[in-house]
Amino acid sequence: MTLSSTQRQTLTWTALALAVALLLWLLAPVLTPFLVAAVLAYMLHPMVERLARRGLPRVLAVLFVEVLALLAAMSLLLLLVPVLVKEIPALKAQIPPLLDRLDATLSPWLAQFGIQVNLDLASLKAWVVQVMDDKGEDWLAAALNSARLGGSVMLSLIGNAVLVPVVLYYLLSDWSALVARAQSLIPPRMRAPVTGFMDECDAVLGQYLRGQVLVMVALAVYYAVALAVARFDLALPVGVFTGLAVFVPYVGFGLGLALAVLAGLLQFGTLAALGWVALIYGAGQVLESFVLTPRLVGERIGLSPLAVIFALMAFGQLFGFVGVLVALPASAVAVVAARRLRVAYLASEIYRG
Repeated sequence: MTLSSTQRQTLTWTALALAVALLLWLLAPVLTPFLVAAVLAYMLHPMVERLARRGLPRVLAVLFVEVLALLAAMSLLLLLVPVLVKEIPALKAQIPPLLDRLDATLSPWLAQFGIQVNLDLASLKAWVVQVMDDKGEDWLAAALNSARLGGSVMLSLIGNAVLVPVVLYYLLSDWSALVARAQSLIPPRMRAPVTGFMDECDAVLGQYLRGQVLVMVALAVYYAVALAVARFDLALPVGVFTGLAVFVPYVGFGLGLALAVLAGLLQFGTLAALGWVALIYGAGQVLESFVLTPRLVGERIGLSPLAVIFALMAFGQLFGFVGVLVALPASAVAVVAARRLRVAYLASEIYRG
């Protein structure tokens, strides 16, 4: 059977796509820092271009933007410092009375079922205080021992932490040249439609990023104000951290929730604190999922609120955590592709008969 020219081209492109997919799958562990750096470069290169157009040398523009991004990431982590500084001594002071209350509540309850439990509270308290009083050398020794047991993981983390900024620097420096080279590989007859499609995707993804920043700022304000109204001493750092960390779905929210629960228990020592945290964070999830994300992100990228909710659930079901992370950017690209397919379909012989 003789294949037509179109069929041969289709098979060639399909084979190339499969080969690239297989190569990416095989090199996935090595590509991780490069993919992270590429995503960051895509987000940051407009700022570099803007500074370069204003006369700042490109090297200085790249260094300025990268240092600014690193400072922003470090600032987010440093929000945890006042939380830990206040909560660790409070935790040390609260553990003995908590153990007393646990024994007073648990022992009579278990006795109803014929289970006799005699906790050696004095030894337990002494052990906990000793652990909390350990010097930094003991913690460092434990960390080094852990690093020896999982040396490859530790080296991988350190390597990625060093490699990502280096790769990011080179990508930001050569971004325009890299894009031009990629465009030069597109066959001339396909260059105009492909370039137009990529430009439209770039515009939609830019809208997505701006919308996501607005969601993060709105949630940071909400959580900080709500926790302050509930009279949490650590309302500002915990609230701001939770709001900004929601950029990483589930993980950011879960870490903020854990910090709020711990802060509430240590400050108030009652179940009412858990009730306040559950109310504030439950309302925050409803606000994010059904109001802020659909309105500030979904409408900017051409998705209805219902489509945003469906995309998050569908990608999460198919790809887990990574799926939730890429659900809206991938949906934004899919919206652009769907628009072009609709135009092509309406102009085709199939539709027009």
